[in-house]
Amino acid sequence: MARVVVDVMLKPEILDPQGQAVQRALPRLGFEGISDVRQGKRFELEVDGPVDEAALARIHDLAESFLANTVIEDFTVKVEEAAEVAEAAK
Repeated sequence: MARVVVDVMLKPEILDPQGQAVQRALPRLGFEGISDVRQGKRFELEVDGPVDEAALARIHDLAESFLANTVIEDFTVKVEEAAEVAEAAK
């Protein structure tokens, strides 16, 4: 079993009010030196079988049509290594 991660973020030209609210709150909470915050979504997909080119193409199609609104969001698809998956399971 492999894990594929899809990260979805607002495009840079799209305002991010949630990220701006977090960024404004940080100094009041004692966190200085953070100049910008962007909020996004992370999807972790556990894939049965090998993650080959065909599986990645299907996941890319899934992300493009279902997980992200490609008018205002960008997304990346990456395969996590087995060691990363094992560490995350702890």
